[in-house]
Amino acid sequence: MTSVALAFSGGLDTTVCVPILKEEYGYDEVIGVNVDVGQPTDEFDEAEETAEALGLDLHVVDAKAEFADLCYDAVKANATYQGYPLGTALARPVIAEAILGVAEEQGCDAIAHGCTGKGNDQLRFEAVWRGSDLEVIAPVRELGLTREWEIEYAAEKDLPVEAGDGGVWSIDENIWSRAVEGGKLENPNYEPPEDIYEWTAEPEGETTIEVAFEEGVPVAVDGEEMDPVSLIQYLNEYAGEFGIGRTDVMEDRMLGLKVRENYEHPAATVLLTAHQALEDLVLTKNERSFKKGIEHEWSEKAYQGLVFAPVVDALDAFIDETQDVVTGTATVKVSGGNCRVVARDSEYAVYSEEMASFNTEDVAGIAQEDATGVAKYHGLQERLANDVKKAVSKPELATDGGAASDDGSGETDGN
Repeated sequence: MTSVALAFSGGLDTTVCVPILKEEYGYDEVIGVNVDVGQPTDEFDEAEETAEALGLDLHVVDAKAEFADLCYDAVKANATYQGYPLGTALARPVIAEAILGVAEEQGCDAIAHGCTGKGNDQLRFEAVWRGSDLEVIAPVRELGLTREWEIEYAAEKDLPVEAGDGGVWSIDENIWSRAVEGGKLENPNYEPPEDIYEWTAEPEGETTIEVAFEEGVPVAVDGEEMDPVSLIQYLNEYAGEFGIGRTDVMEDRMLGLKVRENYEHPAATVLLTAHQALEDLVLTKNERSFKKGIEHEWSEKAYQGLVFAPVVDALDAFIDETQDVVTGTATVKVSGGNCRVVARDSEYAVYSEEMASFNTEDVAGIAQEDATGVAKYHGLQERLANDVKKAVSKPELATDGGAASDDGSGETDGN
């Protein structure tokens, strides 16, 4: 008997995949796998109800802790993509790994997802799965299915599906971010209604939040220590009350499509802001400058779902080396939907208040007048280059735009 493990959410796409995998692909058994990375409880209830109605064996895997650890890796890397904290992109490899684990435990012959051929998730799932010996199947992509066709097919088969949220928005939620797309949001000139947001309130009021770090990892908020999952969930609720963490972006997908996305990410915004502030205090100029390139590469690979790639291990090695001194606190003020740093403190600070003070005459035995020689040399090469440019006369151009001839006649070669 042949079997296939299906990434199953209970939505329209994955629900219609269940009979299709049997009828069109010839599998005797379909095993559903749902991975918990912080989705709302009602999503799991709906998935279980749908699975039961389909007679589908559904496995639910709790991967919130593993996902939170990856989110903290993203904090250390100050990871963002085109201006927003990565969320869905970070979750997909974790989900894919969990599904693959179940597929192998159950002795499945294949593994399947319900992604279309237009989005990023197909690539993120398959980057993990294609490292196994299992056949990878993508019914929606391979059969060119449309949402309209799926709705008609579900009606014909009497499948237990709902469009979800009235079919207005497509929502992907985990503990790190909440993504909203589809419907009228596909028009870049459409102003989103307030009801698309659930994690963030209308920006009003203000407060301060102190985040404590140990070697780049958040460990406490306002003096209270928490495990990663609890800390993230707490900040989502607390900072979200002040409207922190909304992003409306035109995002460039991996396949070249430009899409409009709306995100909510209160905890990610606070933690990334605080972490960057603490790094600014303890890292040297050269470390900060070089790390920017590392962060960009890390974020690009994470967006592509390639966090398990060897190159990311190498990037992590550099990042972890810098995080040895990222221990201390950073305080942010959240106000009017904005999050900004107002204080930071660390025993590893590459900073001396005495040296920086305008009231101190000397710096570590170096007198102010000692900087005169440096000031004279500073910009010398640039001044020299400008003088050389002024001294060099450029040949006059002919009135028709062509270069003047070498014989001085003023005539140009028309060939």
